Amino acid sequence: MPELPEVETTMRGILPHLKEQIILKIDVLDERLRWPVSEEIQHIRNSPVVEITRRAKYILIEVADQQHIMIHLGMSGSLRICSADEPLRKHDHLVFHLSTGLQMRYHDPRRFGSVLWQAADIHQHPLLIKLGPEPLNDEFSIDYFIEKTKPRKTSIKQHIMDSHIVVGVGNIYACEALFMAGVQPTRMASKVSKPRLIQLRNAIRFVLNRSIEQGGTTLKDFLNSDGQPGYFKQQLAVYDREGQACAKCKSTVKRIVIGQRSTFYCPKCQK
Repeated sequence: MPELPEVETTMRGILPHLKEQIILKIDVLDERLRWPVSEEIQHIRNSPVVEITRRAKYILIEVADQQHIMIHLGMSGSLRICSADEPLRKHDHLVFHLSTGLQMRYHDPRRFGSVLWQAADIHQHPLLIKLGPEPLNDEFSIDYFIEKTKPRKTSIKQHIMDSHIVVGVGNIYACEALFMAGVQPTRMASKVSKPRLIQLRNAIRFVLNRSIEQGGTTLKDFLNSDGQPGYFKQQLAVYDREGQACAKCKSTVKRIVIGQRSTFYCPKCQK
């Protein structure tokens, strides 16, 4: 599944091609996504794109009159900018025709993503209103993280993956941040010491920033907007490295399941 760095990479990739351009029309080739694509999406035809931002794993495309298109890439979705004469691919479900003559195509083999239209304040949308702060923004401060963590009786890994606490810390990045901070993923959140919480908060930000800089994690279903995979997977320390030697201590990386998700860690480095 594309995580926050992949979504951020996609957003940055499409921004220069869409901002201040006009969406002339939208071809909905298959409306059967996670939620059916509403006919209301056609309200944005002939509308100039004002801004493109990201909230959690949603790409927000603002057009005239504060209308928004809210895109989630789901398990296998991607956006790409291409010429109008490029042949459509199987699983290209929506085509946005731009005033430059280019097209933005939404591609999603598994159809777990979504393309939604919103006329009112986008941040009041039911899918966004209860989300926690962005991990790279000032709102995700050390004081905030400590305050939200100390009462929690769940595992620290599940805690940092809770989008009501902080958005965008997916499974890969949770494993990597916990390793960097030296925190055992099964440890109860309330039992993690303040110094370790400070290290973990900083590790979350570092891992996400580094991944964004390197173009997102290479996953089999993810290609960024120019069709090239990201490169962060080459830097992974523990994720998907079960049975391999820890890069720090040479102990064997272990895999367990927490919250139905594979969790990779070093039993010697993480306490």
